[in-house]
Amino acid sequence: MLNLNPVEVRVLGSLSEKEITTPEYYPLSLNALVNACNQKSSRDPVMELTEADVRTALFELEGMGFVRVLNDSRATKFEHLLYSKLELRRPEIALVGLLLLRGPQTPAELRTRAERMYSFDDNTAVVDALTRLASRETPLVAQMNRQPGSREARWTHLLGGEVELGAATPVASVAAAPDHDRVAALEALVHALTDRIAALEAVLGGKDSIAEVASESSES
Repeated sequence: MLNLNPVEVRVLGSLSEKEITTPEYYPLSLNALVNACNQKSSRDPVMELTEADVRTALFELEGMGFVRVLNDSRATKFEHLLYSKLELRRPEIALVGLLLLRGPQTPAELRTRAERMYSFDDNTAVVDALTRLASRETPLVAQMNRQPGSREARWTHLLGGEVELGAATPVASVAAAPDHDRVAALEALVHALTDRIAALEAVLGGKDSIAEVASESSES
């Protein structure tokens, strides 16, 4: 049974997400990894980790074989080793990464939010992948008890040790359910746009440069 602490969970989840969604900036520097861990969007809970917090987590994760440190002439960078350490494939990396970053979620939520990382054909494909992860000799995920009035049971990761399967965060009632998938889709869209803007800022040199480009375009 794995027993990562919350900071280690957040660091590992952030590395797995950025490896797929922003490969041009991966592996991550320490500063980039701190920013990824402290994102306001697509994180539950939102954290305010320091470089020291992340560095300590990286040290522990490296010792457990989850992270590799890469040194080059410019900066030290970090990458996850989930593919080899846990023998995961891309769809499983997407699901485990989302559970590490956002906590318990339903298959419908996972399918929508995983779109930037892996495209599942339907909710059944998500459940099949989760079931494989739960059926391992050392299970990596578990299905939580469905609460009264909820449409689906949520799933949670087990990398942080044992969890109380009946302690899921309350979900919306059936009456409010029709809007649930739409909200999840909008959240995924906002996150995707946020990543694109961040990539543009990196290329153009920051927000001021983007503003200057927009101003020049309007003047011309």
